[in-house]
Amino acid sequence: MDYLQITGGAKLSGAINISGAKNSALPVIAATILSDKPVTLTNLPNVVDIRTLLKLLTILGGEVEHNNTIATINNGTINSTKAVYEIVSQMRASILVLGPLLARFGECEVSLPGGCAIGQRPIDLHLKALESMGATIEIKGGYVRAEAPNGLKGAKIIFDKITVGGTENIVMAASLAHGTTTIINAAKEPEIVQLCEMIKEAGVSIEGVGTSTLIIEGTGQKPLTFKEIKIIPDRIEAGTYLCAGAITNSSITIKKANAMHIQATIDKLESMGCCFEINNDEITIHPSSRLKPVSLITSEYPGFPTDMQAQFMAVATMAIGESVIEERLFENRFMHVSELNRLGSDIWLKGSVAAVRPVAELNGAEVMATDLRASSALVLAGLVAKGVTNVHRIYHLDRGYDDLEGKLSALGAKIERLNNRV
Repeated sequence: MDYLQITGGAKLSGAINISGAKNSALPVIAATILSDKPVTLTNLPNVVDIRTLLKLLTILGGEVEHNNTIATINNGTINSTKAVYEIVSQMRASILVLGPLLARFGECEVSLPGGCAIGQRPIDLHLKALESMGATIEIKGGYVRAEAPNGLKGAKIIFDKITVGGTENIVMAASLAHGTTTIINAAKEPEIVQLCEMIKEAGVSIEGVGTSTLIIEGTGQKPLTFKEIKIIPDRIEAGTYLCAGAITNSSITIKKANAMHIQATIDKLESMGCCFEINNDEITIHPSSRLKPVSLITSEYPGFPTDMQAQFMAVATMAIGESVIEERLFENRFMHVSELNRLGSDIWLKGSVAAVRPVAELNGAEVMATDLRASSALVLAGLVAKGVTNVHRIYHLDRGYDDLEGKLSALGAKIERLNNRV
C-alpha cells in the first residue's frame, strides 16, 4: 500500500498551479445525465473520485472519453438507471445521479451511500424534496427506488438545514421538471454557482444564483444541450497550499486560483500574521515568522469551510499561543487530532471544540490518514516535523488531491510516494 515519506524542515519557494475543483466537477459530471448529446468538460482534476463517477456513467450505458483533465461524455446512450452499490459505496457523491436520472427517465434505483468517516450525511433532505416534486420513493434492499412516470413537478422546497448535495440534486431535478421549483435555504458554494451557470447556459431559467433562494423553470423533461464547461479552481486545494506556506514560514505562489472563493481562508491566515499579494488568478503568501493563534468556527459558505479545519489545526500547532477551533458541521471531524498528537502536538478536545496549544517542535512519526482532509493536515505537519514522517492510508488523499507530492516537491519539499509491498 502506498504511503508518503516526508523529511521535515525544508524551506518552500516557487509557484504551482491549482487544479480543477473536485467538488465542482462531481455535480457537473452528474448533470451531464440531463443531456442526450455529447458534452466536453475541461480542467478536471486527476483524482480518484472523478474516475469513479465517470465509471458509474459507463455502467449506466453512457460513453466516456477521458484523458487526464478532459472528458467528453455522451449520455444519449444510457440504457440503465440503476447506480450499483459497488460504485456508490466507494464515493458518497455518487448519490448526485439520483436527481438527474429521475428527472430525465422518470425512474431510477440508486444504492444508499452508507456511512462516512467524518460523520453521518443522511440523504433524507434529498428524498423529502423529491417527494415534494411528485416522486414516489421506496427504500428496499439498500437501494433508493424512485419513480415519477409523468415527470417531476415544480414545487416549493424548504431545506430545514443547508445541504450542498441536496441543493445540487434538486437543482438538477428541477431543471427538467414541469413548472417552477423554488428552493429556499439553498447552499451558496461556488461549486453550486458553477452548476447553476452550466444549466442556465443550456437554456434553463434560474433566478437567484449565488443566493439562498433559487427559482428554476423546468423544461418539462426536454433534455438539455450543454456547451463546453471548464471546471473552476479547487478552493480547498488552494487553501491547503497556502497553509503549507504558512506552516513552513515560506513565501510561495499559487496560480490559476480564485481569491474570492477562498476569502475566509485568506482572512484567517492574515489574522495569524501572514500577508498576501493577489494579482488576477495568482496568490502569493508571505508568512509570519511568529504565527499568531487563531480562533475559528466552521460554517457554510461564505463562512470558514469545514474542509480547511484540519489543515488550520496543523498550522496552529506552530502558533505562539493557544488556538481554539470549533467544528459545527460534522460530528467526527477531529479524528486527525490523535495522529497530530503522535507528532508531538498538544491538542485537547471537548465535544466539538479543540484547543491547540503551542509546542516547541513536532517530531516525525508513523501516522495514519483517516479521511481526505485529515490526510493533508498530516502532510502539512510532516513538512515541519523534525526527522521523517510516514503518512499511511493515503488513498484518502488520492480521492481529492491532484499530485500533491509532485506539487510540494516542485516547491522544495522533501516528500516522496513509496509502498510497503514486500
